Amino acid sequence: MTTVRTPPRRKLSGSSQYLEHTKLPTLMLHNAAEVDKHVALEVESLIRVNNSAGVPTVLGLPTGSTPIGVYRELIRLHREEGLDFSQVVTFNLDEYYPIAPSSIHSYNRWMRANFFDHVNIPEDNINIPRGDLPAEEVDSFCDEYELAIERAGGIQLQLLGIGRTGHIGFNEPGSSRNSQTRLVTLDPQTRSDAASGFFGEENVPLQAITMGVDTILQSKKIIIIALGEHKAPIVRQAVEGEISEEVTASFLQKHPNAVLVVDEAAAGQLTAVQTPWLGGRVNWTPRLEKKAIIWLAQQAGKPLQRLCSSDFMEHHLHELLREKGPIEAIRQRTFDSLLNGICTKPAGEQKQTVLVFSPHPDDDVISMGGTLITLADQGHDVHIAYQTSGSLAVFDHDALRHLDFVRNMNAIFGLETDRTRDLDARLRGGIANKQPGEPDLAEVQQIKALIRQTEATTAADAAGVPVERLHFLNLPFYQTGKVEKAPITSADVEIIVNLLRKLRPAQIYVAGDLSDPHGTHRMCARAVVQALEAVAGEGLSPEVWLYRGAWQEYEPHDIERAVPLSPELVERKKQAIFRHESQKDAPLFPGADKREFWVRAEERTKHTAAIYNQLGLPEFYALEAFMRYNGQL
Repeated sequence: MTTVRTPPRRKLSGSSQYLEHTKLPTLMLHNAAEVDKHVALEVESLIRVNNSAGVPTVLGLPTGSTPIGVYRELIRLHREEGLDFSQVVTFNLDEYYPIAPSSIHSYNRWMRANFFDHVNIPEDNINIPRGDLPAEEVDSFCDEYELAIERAGGIQLQLLGIGRTGHIGFNEPGSSRNSQTRLVTLDPQTRSDAASGFFGEENVPLQAITMGVDTILQSKKIIIIALGEHKAPIVRQAVEGEISEEVTASFLQKHPNAVLVVDEAAAGQLTAVQTPWLGGRVNWTPRLEKKAIIWLAQQAGKPLQRLCSSDFMEHHLHELLREKGPIEAIRQRTFDSLLNGICTKPAGEQKQTVLVFSPHPDDDVISMGGTLITLADQGHDVHIAYQTSGSLAVFDHDALRHLDFVRNMNAIFGLETDRTRDLDARLRGGIANKQPGEPDLAEVQQIKALIRQTEATTAADAAGVPVERLHFLNLPFYQTGKVEKAPITSADVEIIVNLLRKLRPAQIYVAGDLSDPHGTHRMCARAVVQALEAVAGEGLSPEVWLYRGAWQEYEPHDIERAVPLSPELVERKKQAIFRHESQKDAPLFPGADKREFWVRAEERTKHTAAIYNQLGLPEFYALEAFMRYNGQL
């Protein structure tokens, strides 16, 4: 039997806490920003202690979206607080194979662009697996990589992410506990997850060179990071399940000095977070009570008002009954909370200015299209702010189709000139000669942005919002031309501040989901929050509601407002989604869910309504769900 490991008790600030009932010590912090700062602090502390002793610091480093916030914080510490990396030696976990170091997709180039080029680690101290070796030299290189780690005295601190298959490095399901640095074949799920960065799964290499499980476990300390709801299922398997080659991260359970650091979203399915009452005594807050009662009703297969004392006893909720009873009061509190959240007039009776922030040009109609239509139909002054152009999500063939239209139109109406012909040739040549994942020419990016803008305009019109109330913000952080985005800066925030000052909305809606595969939703939300903080002293304090994107829905205990949708309203919402032609059928970045966006949207809202009905609440065709912003995201 595997022993559940209890970490040392430490007083942590805010909502930070070490979770119980895990086989690997697990530290939960509120959000990704707190995780980034905590992990960077661990790295900083080790470097400063070693620097003071005159000894090198040997780090094992990962790539990808998970650690990028840590690297940005370390860069800040170097620039602003003098953190000296001159005695740091690094070994990267992995690299695609075959791939040239200069390739836009290589981890070598990624590490330099996102970390090494911004700190003072000597070039000779940087070690990254080579993806450009002849096949016959790979094995000997892997052996030498192991020896290089050994000569450096071993890795003192290894940072890791976790893939959705549970892999660490590229140690895919089936990797041996005793494996060392080697060439591996990538799991189909891993290649699918990487597809967006390569602009198509067909462009993702089939193999990679990776440190082995044993190589990783030889590290003196290991910090594994997981962020976002999409990582929650595999996090639970890795730290609460049995040790298995099918989930290579589970091997960390046996490491003497390993810790998992997660945000609340990634911890969502762990026992201590999802069902803490199954593990012992809990502090019964109103939110936790609501969560437990809804869970109990679903476990018992009963409406809320039919729950009885035996249900509480059989499902380990007798303490809740004793501390918060009588049972009639408990049932009624939860029932009333859900019932009172059902709202047919989301902005009230009086006309108000409402501002909907849409990270991409289609998130508004996909995620809250029914509410958007309702607000417009009820006479409110509804504005939509599209925070990014969404140009990255336009297929080349769609851009070419629009170029064909313009060329044919010019020919029909005699509008062709040498300038239009030269521009057409340049645009087509740029598309034809671009390598997968390479940024488009600036003019092609403009064409693709215009496609998304015109689609958003006609979709908003279908929802009842006229073009003069649309605001295309084109936030600078998105304008990299690549899937990878720049950090949020004051320039992004100032654009939103100016819009808030201009409109002075009474109510705003913000994408509050954390499962967007590229982090754009999270970054857009962060920019809005910073803007709201900037104008708070100016008498601007709108009511703020959060909605989910295309990937997840709020759990019923988190829903604070549910807007009913009739069959006719759902159809109007669907028609608005259809106006985004470039995203229909097969969007460029569908995420893990391959269903079309309109299917996800319809099925999600119907599912929410079905849950409410099963709990004994009024029956609706569909419901769109929202949470009130409480100062944390």
